[in-house]
Amino acid sequence: MKTHDFLLELGTEELPPKLLLKLSYALKDNLSSELKKLNIGFDTIKAFATPRRLAITISAVQGKQLDQIIEKKGPSIQSPEMAISGFAKSCGVDVSELEKKELGGKEYFYYSKEEIGQSVSELLPEAIEKSIKDIPITRAMKWGSSDYSFVRPVHWLVIMLDKDIVSAKIMGLESNRITKGLRFTDPIIELKHAKDYEQVMSDKAQILVDFAKRKELIRDQVLSEAQKNNAEVVIDESLLDEVCALVEYPRAFSGSFDKKFLDIPQEAIISAMKSHQKYFHLVDIQGQLLPLFISVANIESTNIKAIVDGNERVIHPRLADSEFFWSQDKAKKLEERLPDLDSVMFMKSLGSMGQKAKRIESLSSHISDLVGFDQKASARAGLLSKSDLLSEMVGEFADLQGIMGGYYATNDGETQAVSVAIREHYQPRFAGDKVPSTNEGLVVAIADKLDTISGIYGIGQAPTGSKDPYALRRLALGLLRILLEAKIELNLKSLIDYSLNLHLKEVDRSCGDDIYSFMMDRLKAYYKDANIDSNVYEAVLAVSPESPLDFHLRVEALNEFTQIENSKSLIEANKRIANILKDSNEKNETLNPKILIDDSEIKLFNASESLSKKLSGSKDYQEVMKSLIDLKDSIDSFFDNVMVNTDDDKLKSSRLALIRKIRLLFLSVADISYLSS
Repeated sequence: MKTHDFLLELGTEELPPKLLLKLSYALKDNLSSELKKLNIGFDTIKAFATPRRLAITISAVQGKQLDQIIEKKGPSIQSPEMAISGFAKSCGVDVSELEKKELGGKEYFYYSKEEIGQSVSELLPEAIEKSIKDIPITRAMKWGSSDYSFVRPVHWLVIMLDKDIVSAKIMGLESNRITKGLRFTDPIIELKHAKDYEQVMSDKAQILVDFAKRKELIRDQVLSEAQKNNAEVVIDESLLDEVCALVEYPRAFSGSFDKKFLDIPQEAIISAMKSHQKYFHLVDIQGQLLPLFISVANIESTNIKAIVDGNERVIHPRLADSEFFWSQDKAKKLEERLPDLDSVMFMKSLGSMGQKAKRIESLSSHISDLVGFDQKASARAGLLSKSDLLSEMVGEFADLQGIMGGYYATNDGETQAVSVAIREHYQPRFAGDKVPSTNEGLVVAIADKLDTISGIYGIGQAPTGSKDPYALRRLALGLLRILLEAKIELNLKSLIDYSLNLHLKEVDRSCGDDIYSFMMDRLKAYYKDANIDSNVYEAVLAVSPESPLDFHLRVEALNEFTQIENSKSLIEANKRIANILKDSNEKNETLNPKILIDDSEIKLFNASESLSKKLSGSKDYQEVMKSLIDLKDSIDSFFDNVMVNTDDDKLKSSRLALIRKIRLLFLSVADISYLSS
């Protein structure tokens, strides 16, 4: 069958940069899905995206659908004549044209016909229109007097198979072979063949339509500019993605700003450059911020100095604003802002930010007391942790909350422990972010996250399905990471209850178990990402450790245990013990070593006694599992030579009690019966 190269390009107004890749991938996935539904085969599908266009190319698209046999099952041959004739009529044939086939011992009428595949050019317009329509868009726009809507107004449409235009009308646009170049030059480009799209756009319009290639070109240009300035550039990948989504024809350049602005906290300068101007910042060999920036233009200019001067003029008032905010904010201490937090709503039914700060203070004091950290410093940091929300700087740059609080605390004369704790208490903010570096920071971070989780969960706003509007899953995982990575031993269940009791009466104080289950479920996801078998997680969960750190140590030990050669036979032995004990009542079991008669059971008893003493109270779970492996031969010998369910009731009772003792040794780490396949 003949195959074709296909091209779709949708020309638009400038697309939202933070959504560009999502839109591009959605269009690609939708079109791929539609073609598969139509039974149209193809080789490779590729998406392209620039600020003004979404495009798809597909290689080796089948020229037509494959012919297929359509078969419909009708009533049985014993059915009433009316039902049979009705089926035939629905198929557009006479009853005599129906076939009879046997199914499940009965004969039925069937209708079958060969459906000839349609030409791909006939099917593409509807498939493309549906693919575009199904792109998830939160806020669609309408333009002109039309009823069409899209994320941005659409201005041109290219649909081609090889050299030919595929006739279609989508969103009021007639398909064509004409595309456009850069907005500033806007050359009209006539495409001769679908497969030449990427090369033609590069040659005739200097536009790299491939997002990944354009991104790497920008990276290279930015690094080159940094080298010219004998500096190192800090490339934030999310900023690089955003810049790539803003330009079609990238040309990086560098500029500078007044050195006096370096007196402002560097995070404020960086935030102003990134959020407002999309600039990359530069640092010296010691990592100190330099009064330089790198930006990326969307055009090749014959007068680059004019572009540089323009950008330097624009960044000056931005940094001047930050300088003003910094000066104004320092005039009022964090402590003096506390009364004003009472007028800032945290969330309905959860009170004000002032009330939240007091809860964090109480929780921080409680947690630090439990783990032996500085209670006074932790409580102080917890109380002041939200005061910077009222500062001018955080009002302008929300991503600086906590960070600016740390600077203001230092300026206020607070201790370093308090300042650092305030600065770091939002950490980890995202996957891969570091946990706080100080004891006090760890405590306040736990307190803040737990207060939010318990409060929002307690007013019935728990995450549902894929919806998690308050990012409780991220907060829960961050809290758990702190406990595991900082090796903090805490009873999470009792801590949740303590947190719930600090909230207003509107919060359901009986949902502690649900919150605990929700948080432990996040731990399951954590282990999945670490490629740890879910059965290992379930085996530990079965013995209900209430400390996440304790839970984690058990998981590590059990995961290591499963890699040992002898583990499988020991797992099976444990499963056998569990099955024997399933119908036994522990109250009727009494272990009397004096009536044990077989050498195998005496040996197992002695080994279990020795091991029980050795492991009593031990939390070295890896050593526990290794010691249990040493019981393997004794357990195997016991089951080879001893009948547990003997007619002698006292002997049977002792033997059941003995194997229950062995099972309890296993349960001191986890229920390894979950590991059996």
